[in-house]
Amino acid sequence: MVLGSIVGEYKSPIAVERLWKALICDAHNFMPKALPQVISSIDLLEGDGGVGTIKKFNFTEAVKEFRYVKDRVEIMDNENHVFRYSIVEGGILGFKVNSYVADVTFTSSSDGDCFAKLKIEYESLGDSLLSEEDVRNIKQGILTMVKAAERFLLANPQCLCIRA
Repeated sequence: MVLGSIVGEYKSPIAVERLWKALICDAHNFMPKALPQVISSIDLLEGDGGVGTIKKFNFTEAVKEFRYVKDRVEIMDNENHVFRYSIVEGGILGFKVNSYVADVTFTSSSDGDCFAKLKIEYESLGDSLLSEEDVRNIKQGILTMVKAAERFLLANPQCLCIRA
């Protein structure tokens, strides 16, 4: 088993508060609407969305490697826009990694856009780090969700947060 990390940065034209509410606070309602071809539903299994909440992301047939992933909210700082979650079941857990924890931070850029930082720490199943292809796929999956959120929010400027 080897400890590894994946880092990424992204600048979004969406203001921090709107993107935070869509992707973090109300993801279980928002993401199936913004990305229905990939996410069929997100179920709250435990909790109210805050720290300790366990969510199950159910994927469509478009995701070939797995049908779902369950994650637990570890940190949710609404004031500083810091979010940490860990995968507790499904996804690449037990398939490619023993553990997976992601930290996401949103900050405002000088022009009012959002600057997002991602750091994922994982423990591999084998004696090597994840392959470059695996890392690329993980980053692309996250970027796909962010870009889908952007498209939806830009097309719906009145939308701050989707409620069921």
